[in-house]
Order: sequence, then structure tokens, then C-alpha cells
Amino acid sequence: MDYYSILGVPRNASESDLKKAYKQASMKHHPDRGGDAEQFKKVSEAYGILKDPQKRAAYDNPQRQYHANTGNMQGGHSFDDIFANFGFMRPGQPMRNKDMRIGYRMSFAEVYTGCAATITYNLPNGRGEVIDVKIPPGMKHGDTVQFPNYGDDSIPGIPRGTLQVQLAIPTPHKWKRDGEHLYTEVIVDIFDLILGKSVTIHTPENKQLALTVPPGTNNDVTMNITGHGLPRVNTYNNRGNLYVKIKAVTPKLTNDELRRIEEIKNGINLRTQ
Repeated sequence: MDYYSILGVPRNASESDLKKAYKQASMKHHPDRGGDAEQFKKVSEAYGILKDPQKRAAYDNPQRQYHANTGNMQGGHSFDDIFANFGFMRPGQPMRNKDMRIGYRMSFAEVYTGCAATITYNLPNGRGEVIDVKIPPGMKHGDTVQFPNYGDDSIPGIPRGTLQVQLAIPTPHKWKRDGEHLYTEVIVDIFDLILGKSVTIHTPENKQLALTVPPGTNNDVTMNITGHGLPRVNTYNNRGNLYVKIKAVTPKLTNDELRRIEEIKNGINLRTQ
């Protein structure tokens, strides 16, 4: 779909030219004015892409642009996926070669910043292909990053398919991820709950965070460290939270130590009666 032709403007059209062309085309094709609803939809789509400088740049230079799919690809496929897998599109759409899917393993630490990688893979015809890719921050295990025109090229004379890179991102031991939020546990002894304690959290980001457990904290309390979770997809500073559950263990004590604790307990009970 040529967005510039739909709006009737040259590729170097200014922002004001785009806005003027969109206004004219939308009035012409608006269904309430007797226009073509499908053409009106195309006009709106074209203007939505071209008015945004980043989207326009991606449209003008599609070779290395990616599309992040944050849904797990193990589920069902759309009709477009089914047709594409047989080397053609749905009726009325241009033919193109098949899409391809490959796997790529990235570290959990790279989720915080995204990463650049050089990926080598083989096309169905046996020819090797090398592509430099950028994977945005915030991606999840099972997500895909799509690279148009880097898929199959078996049929000459029609566009290449899309390369789908499916991500494998193992979660570190003793950590749990829920979207952009992280969860872990810290084990202290029962006296740390009574007296309070400062504990150090070693995050998957390779940072050390100091967490203060206040005196009188109850067992199984979850504490929140705001803004130290994972970034939301395609962002760096918009991050989730880190949740730490405090778990206490009871140490083995001698009879003398138990006696002294009993005395302290009795004194507390007398004071609170």
C-alpha cells in the first residue's frame, strides 16, 4: 500500500501538505458523505503513519525496521499467517514469499536495555543469511521481533517474506516475572524481624539495592522497591516495580538463650497488660 499515492502527495510532502491532503481526501471518501468506507479507512491509515515522523521514517526505510509482537506465538495463527506460510497473501493482496521463524536466546539482563545482535540463519534454498538486528527492551520469553524482507526468497520476482525472531529469555533462579514487575524472596532470621535489618538485593540487572526491614516486621510481608522492575516494551525509563517477600527462619538456640528470651517475653507481657 502506497500511503503517498492514497493521499495524493509527493514523498517529500511537508506536514502542512499532508494535513491538507488528508482533510480533502477524508471529506471526499467519508461514508457519511456517500464515500467509500474502505477508501476512507485507507486514507486514515495513511495519514496516521505519515504524520508521525518516526513511523514515516520507518515506512520510508523498511529494510531494517522491526515490529515487536508481545504476544506468545504458540497460540493460533491469523488467516494472513496461514496464507503467508504458503507463499502468497490473501486475495486482493500482493504475493510474497513465505515468512520464516527462527529462535534467538538472550539474557535476562538484556531485557533492561534491549540488545544488538548479529544473527546467522539458513534460507530454505540453503543459502546462508546474516542480519544485524536490534531487540527492544522489555521483551518477554516467547515474544517475536519481525524483520520484513528478510524471510524466504525462493520465488523470484516477488517480495521476500518476513523473518520472525522468537525470543528465549530464561528467568534467573529465585526470581519471578509478571509483565514488567519482578518478584523475589529474602530470608532473614526471626530476630531480624524483631530488631530490623538492612539487606542487600542483587538484581538481574547486576545492581545492588539496599532494602531496610523495619523493626517489628511480620513474616511473609512483601515490600515494594518502586521503579526497579523491568522496562515496559520499547521504553527505558518507564519501569515496573520490584517486590521482595520477607521470609523468616528460627535459629537453633541453647537452653540458656531460650531462658533469657523467655524472661524478655515475660517482661513484655507484663508491660503490655
